[in-house]
Amino acid sequence: MFGGSEGTSDASAQARFPPATEDVRAQLEVLLASPGLDCSARARRFLRYVVEETLAGRAERIKAYAIGTEVFERGSNFDAQGDPVVRIEAGRLRRALERYYLSDGLTDSVIITIPKGGYVPHFAWRAQPGVEPHPAAEALEPAAGLPSRSWTPLLLAASAALALLAGLVFWAPWRNGVSPASQASATMPPERPTLIVMPFAALGGSPDASTYADGLTEEVLSQFARFKEITVLGRETSRNIPPGADAAGIRQALGVRYVLEGSVRTTAKRLRITGRLVEAGTGSVLWSQIYDEDTNLRDLLTIQDDVARQVATAVAQPYGVIQRADQARSRPQVPDDLEAYACTLKFYDYRVALSEESHATIRACLERAVALHSDYATAWAMLSVLYLDEDRFGFNARSGSISPIQRSLEAARRAIRLDPENVRGLQALMMALFFARQPKEALEVGEKAVALNPNDTELLGEFGTRLGQAGAWARGAELLEEAMARNPGHPGYYSGTLAVYAYMQRDYERAETLIRQAALDRFPLYHFVAAVIYAQLGKASEAKEARDRFLRMRPTIFAHWDDEMAKRNYRPEDAAHFAEGARKAGFPVPDRTAAELALQAAAPQR
Repeated sequence: MFGGSEGTSDASAQARFPPATEDVRAQLEVLLASPGLDCSARARRFLRYVVEETLAGRAERIKAYAIGTEVFERGSNFDAQGDPVVRIEAGRLRRALERYYLSDGLTDSVIITIPKGGYVPHFAWRAQPGVEPHPAAEALEPAAGLPSRSWTPLLLAASAALALLAGLVFWAPWRNGVSPASQASATMPPERPTLIVMPFAALGGSPDASTYADGLTEEVLSQFARFKEITVLGRETSRNIPPGADAAGIRQALGVRYVLEGSVRTTAKRLRITGRLVEAGTGSVLWSQIYDEDTNLRDLLTIQDDVARQVATAVAQPYGVIQRADQARSRPQVPDDLEAYACTLKFYDYRVALSEESHATIRACLERAVALHSDYATAWAMLSVLYLDEDRFGFNARSGSISPIQRSLEAARRAIRLDPENVRGLQALMMALFFARQPKEALEVGEKAVALNPNDTELLGEFGTRLGQAGAWARGAELLEEAMARNPGHPGYYSGTLAVYAYMQRDYERAETLIRQAALDRFPLYHFVAAVIYAQLGKASEAKEARDRFLRMRPTIFAHWDDEMAKRNYRPEDAAHFAEGARKAGFPVPDRTAAELALQAAAPQR
């Protein structure tokens, strides 16, 4: 078909010899240009890199570290063992290639695969009738029971007829004014908002504007798919919507709550991308943004990835546009009659303003939700965090043989069993493992979660906090600052955690500035942090005020000082530094804490 393969009359020669370099490159371009290859722009860069390196005779260089640094632009300190991003993206690319060759690529002559166990691609001719197939090609042939290759023309004709029929079925409601909303909504999970991403419009300028618009649509869809709290309808659905259909008509036909629209305009050196989120029921614009880019400064794929990430972060993240809109919708409901999805919205309210009263309400609500919907992974994940808070904050602790930490671990693991890539479940498991004093395992789970969705600022903030407590203060602070910059509606604990980081660096002036920005009334532990910072600065009256307020809220914590430090996995030197400041502030800290004794024992004897 490409590069002379179609003109080869000796089919057995194809079976004996692999495709030539020009055949492979031609097939690579077909793959990268095909909308049937259902993968992100980053995965396409991955594919091009491994194919080109192999064709250049550098297959031995194709390792996780090289891909992470050269394709995904991770720094030189990229840990290929600890960060699973390459493995995850390779798995997605393998699945995308398999689907492509069983659908759009059914008649392609050259097959490119990435065998499991490595990242070096394999190139083969598709088997011809009467020729023994190559093992790699055989794996991609239709499975037993499907039509044989000799039926391909009929199969393609039948597929086209079915596609036409499907299009007529979809268009009929629009043409006749009949709404299939009841059918559409019946297939939608009632607990999650639904969003449709319309193809970005090309508004002229460069002849490549249409290509840019298509690529951006694909990348936006890929980024939205990372957020498990929303349901996203794919491009196959949006492409069948008639031109000019308004948001209300889309809502009536598909039952979606939100419509994302956008456009791309290009000039010789500039790229202007616009995006807006429309509430389908009312037609009101909930969010809009313009992105102006200079194509001389950044390449197209980098711009595409960055803009798609920003759009998905603003719209779909916790505390983002969709969540705020759904919160406003759910407020009039009676608390005893909340639906399962409303419980998850209330969970984020609780995370923003921790209180024992709201903890009890949301815990009961989520327990009812999982009793009714036992396969609701996100609800199990949130319930895990609430169980954990019984232990770490002393909220509404229950008596019984199973500890809050054990219940938290069980709920988190159930969420992961139901949905292994649920970021909220991975976040909950990371937190439960951390407070179960398994920091290494916890941070490994956190790395996996961030690789799955680096746009989730709720996750970035929590992971950054755990990294800091485990001693990786610099990276933890970097993630927290990124979460703050990308999410103006973030929970108030970010500033408090950064204040702890500054305190541990003995930068008490910066620590004071940060702790004054923290939501102290919402997070009682930060009154303790404020007291030790003021004490180190010699501000006795401010330290006394913060100390007294904390002791009114948590009067018993100092009876278990060593345990409180240990469950948060502070390094001995960090726990000892806290103890020093606590004594200066007048807290009843033991004369010799476990951390201080450990440091003393480890010190060289003189």
